[in-house]
Amino acid sequence: MMKGNFEDKLKGKYEYFGVTADIGFYSYGKSLEKGFENAGMALFDVISEIDLVDENISKKISIESEDIISLLYDYLEELLFLHETEFLLFSKFKVIFIKNNGNFYKLDVIAYGEEINWDKHVKKSEVKAITFHQMNVEKKENIYILKVILDL
Repeated sequence: MMKGNFEDKLKGKYEYFGVTADIGFYSYGKSLEKGFENAGMALFDVISEIDLVDENISKKISIESEDIISLLYDYLEELLFLHETEFLLFSKFKVIFIKNNGNFYKLDVIAYGEEINWDKHVKKSEVKAITFHQMNVEKKENIYILKVILDL
């Protein structure tokens, strides 16, 4: 269970919680876009030390999903796919917009990072998959809280 008030959560961008054989995180933002940006950071901070990842490559990502939970899942899945297939680490995310078009949600984001170099980057944990288990997006006290569990 999250501790502290929600305004205190904005002092940090995300926090982790324990799950057997997995890791979970909450990401926070005053806007839904900022919560999604911080979720991307949390994902890659599990994989590597993001402070060591330069921002010399950018990837534009567009996602459409049937609801906001699926949008979060699909967004993180796409980031993990790019990591695994193009051997990239990301350290910064700029969500351009999240829009509800009636029947679906759309997300446009630019992810910044670089190619993996394990001589430079710190290898932390391998993320096998993003899970839907307990995934949630909610707004409390004008703060968006995104909850994600990663399969390690």
